Amino acid sequence: MTVAAEALAGRSARRRVRETVVTHVCLVIGVLIFAFPIYLALIGSTHTSGTIGRGDVPLLPGPDAVANYAQAWGIGGGRFMGVPAGGMLLNSLLMASLIAVGKIAISLTSAYAIAFFRFPGRMVFFWLIFITLMLPVEVRIIPTFQVMVSLGMTNSMAGLVIPLIASATATLLFRQFFLTIPDEYVEAAKIDGAGPVRFFFDVLLPLSRTNIAALFVILFIYGWNQYLWPLLIVNDRSLETIVVGLTKMIGSGDAQNEWNVIMATAVLAMVPPVGVVLLMQRWFVRGLTETEK
Repeated sequence: MTVAAEALAGRSARRRVRETVVTHVCLVIGVLIFAFPIYLALIGSTHTSGTIGRGDVPLLPGPDAVANYAQAWGIGGGRFMGVPAGGMLLNSLLMASLIAVGKIAISLTSAYAIAFFRFPGRMVFFWLIFITLMLPVEVRIIPTFQVMVSLGMTNSMAGLVIPLIASATATLLFRQFFLTIPDEYVEAAKIDGAGPVRFFFDVLLPLSRTNIAALFVILFIYGWNQYLWPLLIVNDRSLETIVVGLTKMIGSGDAQNEWNVIMATAVLAMVPPVGVVLLMQRWFVRGLTETEK
């Protein structure tokens, strides 16, 4: 029995080793697939446009990083010469931050009302919010654009942000979280004389902070990656976002593209969302995995 048990344990250990090796090999391959294009953009941003234009794919850094990033930040490049990446980054940062904060604020209050207040039509409002998840952006974008035009909100930061700050997904997530809060919390707040507003700020918000942090990261990246709506609502170059600006820097046909500046701009465009993820990763992971309230 001892020999058989030892043999079985040895086979189990070898199987675990094989599974670990296969898992790590797959993980490394996946990382390389995702990271290699980013590495090429980073390396390409340090070479001259001629080097990249010849079809060479340099794998080592070049000597022109400072000049390329200075041009991208200060004056732009390609068809967007004169529109610096610094301004587009600021526009994107402001838009993404306002979208994330606005979505969270509206979702928190709407989920609070649906979860804790009893009024006629409460579930009707919830399902109306939920149904909007089934409508693709393309279905809503033309009517939304017409509303913005009628309100005179084209070519404005308000026009960029306001149509995007409602979030059925965040409302659903906050509602589900609020439903897990014990009724004793509500009863204790009533005994202490806390009204709905005080209960919201003193009890619900502290309990929701990890969820808020996780959603902020997701919603910030959502706002940062917006392309179709900013392309439609803005034609003023001073309000261009970095994602739209990048595509407009690339000429069509036989146009000579400054690929070094374009790649430098692409690298700069990655910095804010990566920074947000790195700064908030601890709260982000807790918000996604924490189940005990």
